[in-house]
Amino acid sequence: MAKITLTKPAARRAARVDLTKLHATTDDDITRQQREDGEEPGTIHQDWVPSPRTLRKALHMTQQEIACAIGIPVGTWRNWEQGRVMLDPANLALLRILWNEPEAAMRALRARAA
Repeated sequence: MAKITLTKPAARRAARVDLTKLHATTDDDITRQQREDGEEPGTIHQDWVPSPRTLRKALHMTQQEIACAIGIPVGTWRNWEQGRVMLDPANLALLRILWNEPEAAMRALRARAA
């Protein structure tokens, strides 16, 4: 598993969020923002990946539980959540699978552990 470590300033830059866009309250706001960003409104991004924290919360798991389930040290998961380490493509794919097919992914991961 490739490990890419970010400096604190690089992690802060990578984590910047446009709060005005984040707090869009209506569909019209979202559509307008998509057009401003050069996107076609209603486009579904197939390459979107949830943040590790978002995924973990959606699965109702602790950091310890999800790290154990996917077979990594809990410190690695914490680094992912805190943005200290960028995820490589394989890890991003795992998060995407867990997001889209959590039951199947967990079954496969349990079978690996057995």
